[in-house]
Amino acid sequence: MPWDYEPRSFPIAWDSDGTPTKYFTPDFYLPEDDLYIEITTMSQKLVTKKNGKLRRLKELYPEINCKLFYQRDYLNLVVKYGLEGPENMDESPAPTRIPGRPAVVRLEERGERLTG
Repeated sequence: MPWDYEPRSFPIAWDSDGTPTKYFTPDFYLPEDDLYIEITTMSQKLVTKKNGKLRRLKELYPEINCKLFYQRDYLNLVVKYGLEGPENMDESPAPTRIPGRPAVVRLEERGERLTG
């Protein structure tokens, strides 16, 4: 199944000049399903923040399909597909992200067709 890692950042807040100040960058894009995937295995405080960003994404970009997978979803998939046994799940480190401002990539600038 083809996938892209963080292929697009969506502006979700702007300053008074119209410059984006906050972005939501889903972890993966599945082009065959036209679906963005966000995985969160963080503390509840950060999960709440991410849920807010996802709600904002849906308000601003209702045509964008994005699914949020929580830690339990991620761990269930890891076990289901035999990537690790359930006995090792307590030791699994949470994925991390590279800090910094995400790059905004417009698909039309890459010569790709937009659906919609």
